[in-house]
Amino acid sequence: MADDENRLIMRLPRSDRLSLLAACDRTKLLRGDVMGGRGQPTRNVYFPTEGFISLIAPLDGEPVLEVGMVGREGMLGAHLALGASSDPLHALVQGPGTAWRLSARAFRSELVRSRPLRVGINRYIYVLMAQLASSAVCLRFHLIGPRLARWLLMSQDRTHSQDFYVTQEFLSYMLGVRRVGVTAAAGELQRDGLIKYSRGHVTILDRKRLEAASCSCYRTDCQTYSKLLS
Repeated sequence: MADDENRLIMRLPRSDRLSLLAACDRTKLLRGDVMGGRGQPTRNVYFPTEGFISLIAPLDGEPVLEVGMVGREGMLGAHLALGASSDPLHALVQGPGTAWRLSARAFRSELVRSRPLRVGINRYIYVLMAQLASSAVCLRFHLIGPRLARWLLMSQDRTHSQDFYVTQEFLSYMLGVRRVGVTAAAGELQRDGLIKYSRGHVTILDRKRLEAASCSCYRTDCQTYSKLLS
C-alpha cells in the first residue's frame, strides 16, 4: 500500500476505488484552514493523503479542546454515512498536505453504490468514536506530559516525519491547559532528550522513549485501529 495515499480508499476493491476517485479532486490542506464548524452544513468530505486535520470541540462558539485527529488513515465527513448533514465538530488543518475531496452528494451516491465503502466507513466511525472516548478519559485522568507525548506520537504517525510545526496556542487546545502548562510539559520532554521544541518547530529525537513516556491511550488507539481497519 502506497505511503502517500489514503488508507480507507486504498483498501477498497479496485472497481469501487476507481469509482470513488473518479468523483474526487485533489485539494491542498493549508495549515490553519478551517474545514468546517459545528452545526454548519457539510458540503464536502475529505480523504487526506498527507497532513492531518484536528477535530476541536468548541465552547460558546470558540474552539477550546482537541478531541480527535484525521489523517491518511481516515476521512473528514464520515458522519454523512449516519444520515447527519451538519458538522459535529470544529475541523482545523494542523498538518499541511493534500486530500481527495468530493461533494457530500457524490459521497452519498458512492455509499449507496458500494457496499465495501459502507463497511469501511462504518468501521472507521467506530474507530473515531473510540478515539473521542479515549480523549475524554485521557483529559480527565492523565497528566499533561504523557498526554503531550501521546499527541506528538499521533502527529508523527500522520505526518510520517520526525519534524513538524505546532504552535503553543494549538497545544493548549489539545491539552486543555494554559500555555504555561504547555511550556512546562514540552520543556520536560526536551530536557529528557525526547524532543526538540523551538518556536513551534518540533523534532522527535527518541520515538521509543517518547512511546514509553506517553499515556496508555496511545497504545489503545493503535490497537483499536489495527484490529478494525488493518
